[in-house]
Amino acid sequence: MPKRKKAVFNWSGGKDSALALQKTLEENKFEIVSLLTTISEEKLKSSIHDIPLKLLLKQAESIGIPLYTVLLSKDNKTYKKGMSEAITHFKNLGVTHFIFGDIFLEDVKLYRENILYPLEMEIVEPLWGKTSEEVMNDFLKTGIKTKIVVTQADKLDQTFIGKEIDKDFAKSLPKGVDLCGENGEYHTFSYDGGPFKNSINFNISKPNLISYKFKLENGQIIDASYWRAELLA
Repeated sequence: MPKRKKAVFNWSGGKDSALALQKTLEENKFEIVSLLTTISEEKLKSSIHDIPLKLLLKQAESIGIPLYTVLLSKDNKTYKKGMSEAITHFKNLGVTHFIFGDIFLEDVKLYRENILYPLEMEIVEPLWGKTSEEVMNDFLKTGIKTKIVVTQADKLDQTFIGKEIDKDFAKSLPKGVDLCGENGEYHTFSYDGGPFKNSINFNISKPNLISYKFKLENGQIIDASYWRAELLA
């Protein structure tokens, strides 16, 4: 067997990430030396899924791969610096590839390429190019267990918080919502099955409605609201 190349897996803690990791482990082409997650330095939670660091560490322990964290400032201006430092750290360990669980968002992929390629790091996307239906079918076959923990409020209401992603899930989604939530409609926390060697115990609190203001590249400021649950270890 050819020698496996060393890689870092960019870990969100959600279903697509868990599926992409499972596929990578099954293919056995890479030696994954670490998971990597960006977390808010203010809240010590993952930047998108809002998973507490304590639960991220429990996921890593269950998977059996160490977790490396990149701290993000409130305005996210430290992202490029933090990622550059992480890449330098892993290049010194012989890492040549970064693995992601993206499906079809070209702008996200381009953003990653603009950061990683100049630093001579290759990108691997195990789910790329599949339809959301194909990804969901693959996910359900793995037996990975995951629950919704964040929803975009104008797409999915608070009743979706805590919902398990199972074979009946698609029937509950309103028209226009991507089956995998690839457009940000929902985010999840994975806790058992697939790459996990043991189940992770956690509780989900009553969801709160949280609103943010985002400034687009053209200068336009938009409001966005989310239903978000507190995850308790």
